[in-house]
Amino acid sequence: MSDFAVEVPQAVMFDTKMNEMQTRKFINQTIALEYYKTYGISLGYCAQIAQMTKEDFLVFLGQHGISVFHFDDEKEFLDELSNA
Repeated sequence: MSDFAVEVPQAVMFDTKMNEMQTRKFINQTIALEYYKTYGISLGYCAQIAQMTKEDFLVFLGQHGISVFHFDDEKEFLDELSNA
């Protein structure tokens, strides 16, 4: 893993009522979410970045309206659904 520093003004932490640990968690989860959405990075890697289990990251994605299922069209979706 690589480690990066992100500077967050104290005023932001005050405004959000987050302490340092909550802010770090938020940043890690946000980065993982964006990697998943934007670049299609694997669920496992994104869960690691978010410091969550895969199951918890799946729930986190759902809470943010992001599906783990990717279909090009309705027919592909219906075919997959019938095979479930």
